[in-house]
Amino acid sequence: MDYLKSVVPSQLVSERGSNLIVINPGSTNIRIGLASQDAPFNIPHCIARYTNQVPKKNVQDQMLNSQVTTAQHVEREKAYDVIASLLKIPFLDEEVANNSFPRKMGRVDGYNPPNTRKDAAFNWTDVYEKNMNSTSVSENLMDKGMTNEPLDGQHEGSEPKELPSNEHKFKAFICGEEALKISPTEPYCLHRPIRRGHLNISEHYSMQQVFEDLHTIWDWILIEKLHIPLAERNMYSAILVVPETFDNREIKELLSIVLRDLRFSSAVVHQEGLAAVFGNGLSTACVVNMGGQVTSVICIEDGVALPTTGKTLPFGGEDIARCLLWTQRHHQTWPQIRTDVLSKPIDLLMLNRLKESYCAIKEGELDSLAVVHSYEDGMPAGSHKTRLTALNVPPMGLFYPTLLVPDVYPPPPRFWFNDYEDMLEETWHMEFPRRSEFSDGLFPNVNVGLAMWDSYPVFATKPKKEEKVGLAEAITGSILSTGRIDLQRKLFCSIQLIGGVALTNGLVSAVEERVLHAIPSNEAIDTVEVLQSRTNPTLVPWKGGAVSRALYAIFCLPLFLVIG
Repeated sequence: MDYLKSVVPSQLVSERGSNLIVINPGSTNIRIGLASQDAPFNIPHCIARYTNQVPKKNVQDQMLNSQVTTAQHVEREKAYDVIASLLKIPFLDEEVANNSFPRKMGRVDGYNPPNTRKDAAFNWTDVYEKNMNSTSVSENLMDKGMTNEPLDGQHEGSEPKELPSNEHKFKAFICGEEALKISPTEPYCLHRPIRRGHLNISEHYSMQQVFEDLHTIWDWILIEKLHIPLAERNMYSAILVVPETFDNREIKELLSIVLRDLRFSSAVVHQEGLAAVFGNGLSTACVVNMGGQVTSVICIEDGVALPTTGKTLPFGGEDIARCLLWTQRHHQTWPQIRTDVLSKPIDLLMLNRLKESYCAIKEGELDSLAVVHSYEDGMPAGSHKTRLTALNVPPMGLFYPTLLVPDVYPPPPRFWFNDYEDMLEETWHMEFPRRSEFSDGLFPNVNVGLAMWDSYPVFATKPKKEEKVGLAEAITGSILSTGRIDLQRKLFCSIQLIGGVALTNGLVSAVEERVLHAIPSNEAIDTVEVLQSRTNPTLVPWKGGAVSRALYAIFCLPLFLVIG
């Protein structure tokens, strides 16, 4: 007791974090590691499974792509011109007129110049594994909890197929970045179990398959990266840091995977926004989480999340990367190569790296010489040197979302996430479309809406709808919804940017300026400040998960002992 009263959180984490695993799943990446580590493993949250289906799909949910309408094209071009006027760069039609002559672009042969050998080092993922005849190797794999069969049951049409040479066979699955580097000609299908901040359940991707893929990815990381076999999991506890976009049922299913399938002895769930505040040593802040596919805003007061302030925006870093491709093609600066972010995940990986390296928010024309890679079927990776232009336009799409046309992977349908077992869920206000289950006529009109729950605060504190506004309006609306001028002033001076997009150069000053202009003139607020992150913004929620666990151990355990 006396020790817990005097110890500091960092000391407790270092002493007791060796048996704590912090898991922070996201739509694009998953961050996972021991609480005692300085930084977690940041791994693409995807898995490629062997398939012999014909015709083959390279990506499980690539059919979800929605076609861009003419109206969306018009709105995108209007947004570009608005941004151009703010950044003091030529308008879109002026650029087209000036680009009547072809841009100079050249292919870089990575095998001759010595300074491009790094680019030429790219190799497609080796999808074959050697047959292991040694029984000692097989026993070693069994000890680590690995088998030659897919986890959690069999996959129809996904069994590894022996090659005629009898020397190699296809791997049953490949996880992480290696899964993104599989050649499109190989018999693999890429699965992304989380999309746009929700479990990626649809008519093309069953609920059971999503759960199984999550289990397989996480189990693979625990074995291959953290070297924790299944037999030793009962000596570890898990801290699950979940995004605010997750629903009750999604959180419950993730907990089931952690406790039932991964065999952890115990688990604690933390909200990502709350963990981010702890990760930066704060107690009150407006947390803006800008991930790969979704952006969320929520306010924290004295270590407590204010659910009514939560807002979700259906765009993120990947949308900025796709906008970068559209911008370059429009300006005729993109090489004549087939770049397809839908069927070739390696192209999206390349675009994300170009975005991270060259995109910034600043006034004036922003051009840069860059090397663009091409990954053609059955050919070595090619390199093309070109001058990219208007690199400050795509990140401005955060404030003008019509620039980021949602033409790839819209949010999953909401009806997949109704939890019929939760008595306090919003589904109590819905008529269940399952009359076939009551075909005996005993329940001709099934309507479980109960007026007694109308005033229960759980409904007012679970806003999950997506906002059709820009980032500045979302931040302003979230803070002003608190309704208290003293708290509003504090939050406007305590904005915290986290996520990979937060690393964009010039974003901090842009957020401060645009949020200040978005505040209504009748509000007595004249100062906006974005706090500097103490660590990598991408890893702040993960780090906060470990710190918050220590805080609970310090403050809650003594109380529990007294009550007990």
